[in-house]
Amino acid sequence: MLNKLLDEIVVSVVGKSAEGIVVLLNTPKYVNEFIIAKKLGITINQTRNILYKISDFGLVSSVRKKDKKKGWYTYYWKFEILKCLEFLRDFLLKSKLEVQEKIDIRNSKVFYICEPCGVEYDEDDALLMNFTCDECGEIFTVKDNLKLVKDMEKNISKINEKLKIVQEELEKEQSKLDKKKVIELKKEEKEKEKKKEEAKKKRETKRKERKEEKDAQKKSKDKKKIKKVVLKKPVKKPKKKSNKKIEKKITKKKAPKKVSSKKKKK
Repeated sequence: MLNKLLDEIVVSVVGKSAEGIVVLLNTPKYVNEFIIAKKLGITINQTRNILYKISDFGLVSSVRKKDKKKGWYTYYWKFEILKCLEFLRDFLLKSKLEVQEKIDIRNSKVFYICEPCGVEYDEDDALLMNFTCDECGEIFTVKDNLKLVKDMEKNISKINEKLKIVQEELEKEQSKLDKKKVIELKKEEKEKEKKKEEAKKKRETKRKERKEEKDAQKKSKDKKKIKKVVLKKPVKKPKKKSNKKIEKKITKKKAPKKVSSKKKKK
């Protein structure tokens, strides 16, 4: 059913020449433009023209990849299903509104017809022409709008049926996208948690390394201190000489007393 809806969209945008492209592009993966051209049986330039026209409405997306051997760039394409369905929904709503406006006009106004010529006129034009056909001279008759209105109402009911289908497909596609987003968010959360754990482990390892370095430095300092203590010889303190010996030495060194000059004269 989805392919039929997409066919309708592509035909309304590009024309019947692009009908076969829907089956090729309605895939989860991007498709090489050369493969599309080959399967459609048209040239690469014709294929690109079709794809560019669809792309103007934002209904397809593409990615560019470089050929490592040849060196040129190749484009890969796929349908944006949600955008396509939204585009079709808006298109159907617009056409429904146009048909409803026509029904309202038919119900509110009188129309005239020249039966031999099969030409229809509204009341104002018919009045200007004096209710007579300029071509054949036949007098206009009032047109019965009942059958035309019924046909237009049938058309509206068909549009409503299509809108229901489109809405169902939209809901399905939206639920798929929501599930994908949930999965992606879970993956992102897991990746974040992994990164946090890795960063935590790195911090812990750095702390351990720093602690080990500090411990090693402390040990080396302690060893050096122990070595210094071992190498230092005990310094002998000089013995204190007794006061008696010093006094003796001082007495020995005392100079002889000088005799005064008065005593010598005597």
